Amino acid sequence: MKPVKPTYEHTQPGTLMRIILGGMTLVVFCLTVGLALAQKTPQNVLALAGVTAGLTVFTFLSHSLNVRVEKEFVRLRFGIGLFRKKFKLADIEQVTPSRSHWYNGWGIKKVRAGWLFNVSGFGVVELKFKNGKRALIGTDEPDKLASAIKNATAA
Repeated sequence: MKPVKPTYEHTQPGTLMRIILGGMTLVVFCLTVGLALAQKTPQNVLALAGVTAGLTVFTFLSHSLNVRVEKEFVRLRFGIGLFRKKFKLADIEQVTPSRSHWYNGWGIKKVRAGWLFNVSGFGVVELKFKNGKRALIGTDEPDKLASAIKNATAA
């Protein structure tokens, strides 16, 4: 099958998320090594090693957000691609560049305005669907992304 050429593609790094998760991972790793060197109970060392591994995996799963606008879909891919979402262009009624509220934070979550998909900053593109549902796609290029989606839905 021939790969679909996107009309728009951009990856936004979650820089602050990387710094926070990386810092937490480093602190827990140092605690793990410290407990191991102090010859504390193996259960404590194993528990902290598990937390370190979990933080490392979570960092790789959520360190960036790639957005692709293709012929039929808007596709989202977080980090290495385990978490994905796609929206059918034919279902989109309205596209608006906007800003999310600071208290919505980052991640994949249900917020008052709809589903939020974001890894950094507060710039978003709000999608309103024909069925009345909404989604907010985080981006550091809200005008470019909104324009690309509008052009793709008009085609």
